[in-house]
Amino acid sequence: MSRVAVVTGAASGMGLAIASRLADLGHRLALLDLQGEAVQRAAEDLRARGGRALAYALDVRDRGAIDEALSKVRSDLGPIEIVVTSAGIDAFAEFSEISVVEWERVIAVNLTGTFHCIQAAVPDMLAARWGRIVTISSISAQSGAAQMVHYAASKGGVIGLTKALAIELAPHGITVNTIPPGFIDTPMARRAESEGRLPGGVDAIVARTPVRRAGTPNDVAAACAFLCSDEAGFITGQAIGVNGGWYL
Repeated sequence: MSRVAVVTGAASGMGLAIASRLADLGHRLALLDLQGEAVQRAAEDLRARGGRALAYALDVRDRGAIDEALSKVRSDLGPIEIVVTSAGIDAFAEFSEISVVEWERVIAVNLTGTFHCIQAAVPDMLAARWGRIVTISSISAQSGAAQMVHYAASKGGVIGLTKALAIELAPHGITVNTIPPGFIDTPMARRAESEGRLPGGVDAIVARTPVRRAGTPNDVAAACAFLCSDEAGFITGQAIGVNGGWYL
């Protein structure tokens, strides 16, 4: 069945892979991202492959922009039935060096942005008595991560939000799950490597990974697609790790 799916952070990396996988399954895609030109290109590429995809440029911290965009999604594609919140930023700093401004920025994008997008879309799911919500959190919130306290805290909040919301929405036919990825080879990860923020680089991380390879955006997309399916209706409130064995 074709459904309307909203994917945030859809211009690149995991978000783009998730949007692509859902489009291949026949869903109508709304791609949301701060990078306006990039998200437009992503939607164009999906349309060139035969999918139905539209792009909306916005900052997930801006609730007014989200409400406006989702109103357009309803007009352009129909009621929203699937939401995947992949928009996020990384952050690296010694705890004593994290400014209040930087703390609030990371929380605003990664946690509050997730809240905004889900809350704005949920009324459609409640009306339909069916919905799938998948948040993208992080293994750092499960195992901890030095010099990433603000990032880990924001993603830990996403896991808590997911579990609490799953209980609240379960009686309405809506499932809510999170994927906390391990190391995924994305542009964001490569940028961190080039800036010297990954000790030993990608090769060192791969060497310590039980499956002996980096994850790919498609690994995350495959898990996400299942969680968004009818077959996953008895799975809710779960953290489905896509991490190559890093966290068990």
